[in-house]
Order: sequence, then structure tokens, then C-alpha cells
Amino acid sequence: MSPTTHRSYRVAGMTCGHCVTSVREEVSAVAGVQSVDVELTSGRLALAGAGFEDDAVRTAVAEVGYEVVA
Repeated sequence: MSPTTHRSYRVAGMTCGHCVTSVREEVSAVAGVQSVDVELTSGRLALAGAGFEDDAVRTAVAEVGYEVVA
């Protein structure tokens, strides 16, 4: 079993609670992601899991119309 990895990203373009929900749901479906926390005011996306890849997270965020900027 892989150790748990914690990563944070910054998502641009979220303006409401629906945006947060869309990002949370899409990123939750990424293989290896076990928990997702999204903060609207800061744009912070915090993930925990094992074996997920940054590119997969960026793609999931883009699928719902936003961009990982940091």
C-alpha cells in the first residue's frame, strides 16, 4: 500500500458554491484521490490519497471549466 500523499493546488475561476461542488465531484473521481477539500475564497484545492497524478488533477479541474494555476 502506498503512503498517503497530501497536495495543494490553486484553482482560478471559481465564483460560487456550485463551482466548488463541481470541482470537488470531478476531482474526487481521479484514481487514487481519497479526500478533497475546496475553499472558494482562496481557490485552494487540497487533496489526500495515494498514487494520484498532478496531470490527472489538472485535467479533472479543466473538465469542469476551471484552471489549476499553482
